[in-house]
Amino acid sequence: MLRLHHLEKSRSFRILWALEELNLDYQVKYYPRQADYSGSPELKKIHPLGKAPVLEHDGVVIAESAVILEHVQAQFDTASNFKPTELNAQQQYRYWMHYAEGSLMPLLVMTLVMEKMPTHVPWPIRPIAKKIGEGVKAGFVGARLPAHIEFIEQHLAQHDYFADDFSFADIQMSFPLIALQERTGRSYPQIQAYVERLKQRPAYQRALQKERALEQSGKL
Repeated sequence: MLRLHHLEKSRSFRILWALEELNLDYQVKYYPRQADYSGSPELKKIHPLGKAPVLEHDGVVIAESAVILEHVQAQFDTASNFKPTELNAQQQYRYWMHYAEGSLMPLLVMTLVMEKMPTHVPWPIRPIAKKIGEGVKAGFVGARLPAHIEFIEQHLAQHDYFADDFSFADIQMSFPLIALQERTGRSYPQIQAYVERLKQRPAYQRALQKERALEQSGKL
């Protein structure tokens, strides 16, 4: 039995999408975000960190998006449709699976934290907090993020997907790339075209419809 613990508007959409790509039978336990946009305390009953996604497979609890993707690929993708078999492509697959959360996403999280910081301090010092946040964004994130964007744009200019054909590395990369465009307020030609290719996949559309139904009803 597969059960996905799915938090509203979170990384766990990637797992919903992967399960649809595999055409698996699974259950979804949906958790709405709280008023302050934090996760649900109920998730701590499933995993001590209270984060999503979490996948239960025959009583085993599995956390972290890349680990879950690798698990379901190894268990259910018997034809290797979602992981390359050629050595060079496998190296790219592993790289992008880890790059997504290890290199790119921390910069985007820092951007979000710096933007939110002024709202979480006493009002007399909010102008100072805002200046600090802007300084960190400009001096740290702003000094590093452009190189990552150029790196990804160059790769996608030469490849339709991150590891030759479509794979779970693309599902893993989808979240930071969509977040990148939302948080910078800019559109990058190769990234934009790539994201649009992903969104046209039937399994992506099914996962999106399922997520919208979950948001409306709170359950399947």
